[in-house]
Amino acid sequence: MPQFGAFGILDTMKKFREYFDLFFVFFRIGAVTFGGGLAMLPILERELVARRKWMSSEQLIDYYAIGQATPGIISVNVATFVGFQRRRIPGALVTTIGIVLPSIIVICAIAGILGAFADSLLVQRALRGINVSVAVLLLVAVFRVGSKTINDWITALVALCSFGVIVVWNTPGVLVVVASGLLGFLVRYRKERIMDDES
Repeated sequence: MPQFGAFGILDTMKKFREYFDLFFVFFRIGAVTFGGGLAMLPILERELVARRKWMSSEQLIDYYAIGQATPGIISVNVATFVGFQRRRIPGALVTTIGIVLPSIIVICAIAGILGAFADSLLVQRALRGINVSVAVLLLVAVFRVGSKTINDWITALVALCSFGVIVVWNTPGVLVVVASGLLGFLVRYRKERIMDDES
């Protein structure tokens, strides 16, 4: 009986450690990332894929695609998906709180003094610098995602058409994601049918 109690304590401590890791990872990401969900992709890839091996790059990209196609903020959706994958509903709650808490703290801290500094030339220059760095992060994220997902002429054509309809016709991103998903499903289904017929 005491041995069972000791194992129970160790198991509880292990779960608590994993919840703490989930919260701390996403709290830190939320605290140091500017520019929204897409700007977080390189950091998430480094933390979740390369460093902690919690998922593969393909899984992370899938979560981003789902996060883009579902209501809400992409970064929060991705954090919720990762938490749910690791520890179901409690994990999803922990990661969601972790990703949004830094923003809540910062907004509450600066809300009262923002008006006094909004017209400051120094603040405006700092924001311009931040915007440039966010643009670079987005370019890096696009390159990394593209190099992993565009691997044949079909995916290259889908990427080119998606880019075109968004830039030229200003099509909402969610419609592009849903249409691309349906097209990918149909292409995959056709390939599997052809392989079955040949075998």
